[in-house]
Amino acid sequence: MSVEAWIPPWYFTLLGCFLFLTSVPCTSSMEVTVLPKVSVLNGTTARLSCTFTSCYKPDNNLLNMNWTYRGCINCSEEMFLQFKRKIINLKLEQFKDRVTFVGNPSKNDFTVNINDIQLTDEGNYTCYVLNPPDRNKGSATIQLTVVTEVPPKRSNTVAVVVGASVGGFLAVVILILVVVKCVRRKKKQELNSEDQKTEEEGKTDGEGNPEEGTKQ
Repeated sequence: MSVEAWIPPWYFTLLGCFLFLTSVPCTSSMEVTVLPKVSVLNGTTARLSCTFTSCYKPDNNLLNMNWTYRGCINCSEEMFLQFKRKIINLKLEQFKDRVTFVGNPSKNDFTVNINDIQLTDEGNYTCYVLNPPDRNKGSATIQLTVVTEVPPKRSNTVAVVVGASVGGFLAVVILILVVVKCVRRKKKQELNSEDQKTEEEGKTDGEGNPEEGTKQ
């Protein structure tokens, strides 16, 4: 008996599909992910998160990344941090020594912190990543806004008052229904008791003796 005689036909179909899928090269482009808009309180630390996904495992000898800053639409784009085998802080005058790298290139993470954020630090921050053999460089931009005070939290007072009012009203309605039900049940019991008493009295002459119609 040949091998083909006991192997079902669908086996070769599945095997062919598997070999085809495993031989197809990775064609999806690299993607860089950031939070598009970040709002930070003046004087605090701004965390600019940047991660990327790629078909290829990062090779620190080939991986290339840089962060740039653009203060306005017509302003030039300036690089302030770079990765080429190691992190290079370019110490741009805009930030001096306030930039700290907190990511992990081996985990596709190029997050940075900017300490003691200032109003003049507002603008667009772009994270560029090139991960060969990916041919195209990926990028994503964060629009950073610096505020001077924390926005007030939305008050829940109205919702609490409305909820309490509705809850109280429902409690009163339920209480009234319970009372009405109890009163009706009590009246029903009293009526049944009176009917039973009247029936028993009808069988006596009023003095506890049986009526004449009932005498033996």
